[in-house]
Amino acid sequence: MAVSFQLPDELEQKLRSQSHDLEGEAKAAYVLELFRCGKLTHYELSQILAIDRPETDALLKKHNVYEGSITFDDLEADRQTLERVLGPAHR
Repeated sequence: MAVSFQLPDELEQKLRSQSHDLEGEAKAAYVLELFRCGKLTHYELSQILAIDRPETDALLKKHNVYEGSITFDDLEADRQTLERVLGPAHR
């Protein structure tokens, strides 16, 4: 399956001048976000990017993405639970 999107010409030229593989970087950014959101497993991420486990681990570390990391949504759910149990917070 191919996924594509259009960039304004000037922005595309700027990004291409700063990257040796704009398509590859866009793909990696997207699948890293899918992994971060829990929509891909570590294995699926490595398959999509055609890299082995150590390379996948290095990529995740480089982008500060960790399996099982707490997300903003997790924190918000915890806040709501605490508020239900303890009552509203006074600021």
